[in-house]
Amino acid sequence: MKIPIFVSCPTSLNPKQESSRRALMRFLDEFNLEPRALGRSDYPAEFPLREVLVIANHCAGGIILGFEQFHATAGTWKRGLGKDKGEKRLGKKETIAVPTPWNNLEAGILFGLNLPLLIFKEPTISGGVFDIGVTDVFIHPMPKGRIGVSDHESLKEVFLKWYGRVSAFYYGTDA
Repeated sequence: MKIPIFVSCPTSLNPKQESSRRALMRFLDEFNLEPRALGRSDYPAEFPLREVLVIANHCAGGIILGFEQFHATAGTWKRGLGKDKGEKRLGKKETIAVPTPWNNLEAGILFGLNLPLLIFKEPTISGGVFDIGVTDVFIHPMPKGRIGVSDHESLKEVFLKWYGRVSAFYYGTDA
């Protein structure tokens, strides 16, 4: 029997992103873990946010996959506050990449349930759960679709450490 793991990930991904997602899902399979996700393995019987809680309550860990879902080339942060209070316009060569807001909602639910988390993000993603120091979890770079031998071994070590916490939670041996 596989241990259920909540996976926070957008349903629609571009081919490069889908390749990265599949690479990470192969690690779950390698560790005999079952990915559970709203819109992929599970579909809402009630409203979606409640369904996230229902699914998460049956999981022993969570993975947050921060993929770009919105890309902006112009905009203003904290508009109307003034430069002295943090207002900032994007520079001509700057861009902003935004993940799905569901990553933050789902991460908050998983964190509230005290589930072991594993967080990956694309290089341009920031904010919320993807900011350093927001959780006690290290934020890992999103792997490329094709993982070389040395990168595979490094990622396997990351998964192995997280798997230890997941299995302790699942089997009730968590101290």
